[in-house]
Amino acid sequence: MQRLYFLIPDKETTTEVVNELNLMGLSKDDLHVMGKDWQPLEKEGVPVATLIQTTDVVNASIRGAIVGAVLGLVLGFIAHYVLIDTNIIWMALGMMLFGALFGVWTSTMVGVSVRDVKVGKYDKAIKRGSMLLIIDVPDEQEETFREAIKRLHPEVVIDKVTSKDRKQPVGEGH
Repeated sequence: MQRLYFLIPDKETTTEVVNELNLMGLSKDDLHVMGKDWQPLEKEGVPVATLIQTTDVVNASIRGAIVGAVLGLVLGFIAHYVLIDTNIIWMALGMMLFGALFGVWTSTMVGVSVRDVKVGKYDKAIKRGSMLLIIDVPDEQEETFREAIKRLHPEVVIDKVTSKDRKQPVGEGH
């Protein structure tokens, strides 16, 4: 799946683009819109982007689980050697589980406040009234959707997460 970002100048064009994408076979689960004044679009049936699409919460929780589990495992071994009468397997596994859960919890709290790498790129335009439509399309159909929308709405800016974007320290929403 590819995640495409359509920066659309107004609500009316956003509604048109969403209707055209629906006719091309995308469901409401594949479309997510965000903007300064999104409420009228939601009343028209346009799906609103959630924290999962607009922040780094998913990637942050994965990173937190990994880091927490590793630190928990290390602390489990240390605790075993400090508390000599403990079973090393259970101490290490218990601390690893605790570390993973604690890592998920803390990193999710941070991830909610970190903007997705592409969403942050369009913050100024969104504040001026543009709408950002996030769509998920199958890899093999990406060009079809790009070309159709570009042909019908040349004013729409189309972007996607590139490998360069993925290397940045902030995340990509899922």
